Amino acid sequence: MTPLPDCFCPADGTRVPTDSFAWCCPVCRGPLDLDFAPTPAPLKSLAGRVNSLWRYAETLPLSAPSVSLGEGRTPLVPLKDGLSAKLDFLLPTLSFKDRGAVLLAELALRLGPRRVIADSSGNAGTAIAAYCARAGLPCTVFVPEGTSPKKLEQITAHGARVEVVPGGREAAAGAARAAAEETGTFYASHVFNPYFLHGTKTYVHELWEDLGGRLPEVVVVPVGNGTLLLGASLAVSELHTAGLIDRRPALYAVQAAAVAPLAHAWDEGAADLVGDTPAAATLAEGIAIPHPPRARQILRAVRDSGGGFLTVTEDQIVHAQRDLASQGLYVETTGAACWAAVRDGALGERTAVVPLCGAGAKTGTARP
Repeated sequence: MTPLPDCFCPADGTRVPTDSFAWCCPVCRGPLDLDFAPTPAPLKSLAGRVNSLWRYAETLPLSAPSVSLGEGRTPLVPLKDGLSAKLDFLLPTLSFKDRGAVLLAELALRLGPRRVIADSSGNAGTAIAAYCARAGLPCTVFVPEGTSPKKLEQITAHGARVEVVPGGREAAAGAARAAAEETGTFYASHVFNPYFLHGTKTYVHELWEDLGGRLPEVVVVPVGNGTLLLGASLAVSELHTAGLIDRRPALYAVQAAAVAPLAHAWDEGAADLVGDTPAAATLAEGIAIPHPPRARQILRAVRDSGGGFLTVTEDQIVHAQRDLASQGLYVETTGAACWAAVRDGALGERTAVVPLCGAGAKTGTARP
């Protein structure tokens, strides 16, 4: 078994051994990054490999998975006018969060905790619960009140314990972080733990392979805590550094207008969040994060890529979900946000891919 790379704090450089249960920087309490700079394999060497995200083994900080559910390798389908969709709602637990959850469960299995905890508005918790069930690890998921009953049903079906926390998404995160201080607890945080980002980055490695060794001009992603966007940024950097692409795509981040702290900071030209964004109701519940801990990293990644931010209204989300359903793709409202942002030509004539991140069966059809 290969040694695990250490973590470090991107804010102050503090190093944290991966084989500890530390989930954040002990100095500033911020999220961690991984001291890991892999070289992806060339396109021709991928033929015949396992048909899951583990085919990109050279880019992953863990090898020889034991908890895989065959995650990854989701279809890429054209929509219209150079815009395509990657169907990540077809992953085992019906959301893209499986890409990162399998890495966290594999890491937890190697560390041998007394229990695993997570916080979530639904999809991440479902994914962590499923992969902990696969690994035989006890799991507790902290969720905010008002979480979709269908998502709660899915979490408990995997044998996880659900703790409903009064308040919103940040209240659930606070409760989980307090519980994470208990001895022998592994906090499977999809925000603070960098292993999750190294799982989500496989989304872009798959795009690169499916497009014959290139990437679209634009990669569009929904952003709340930014785990898919930051994973995409990692993969683009890996492919470019290895000389496997000669042009980096622009990263465009989509937020709901009702809760758009990052888009507001972007409009202000700021390097970090500006002011205080209150929690608010939105159909895009999965990205309704008023204070994302990795805000500085997200803003920098978008800026460095030459991309930008787009916001969508509730009406736009409703119509986008219906439009996708009319094309045979039934996705949850958060997953429809990216299509809402670009379907009417916001990107001009550039080629782009949007992720359809979660299945419509998780939340049902939105009403105007």
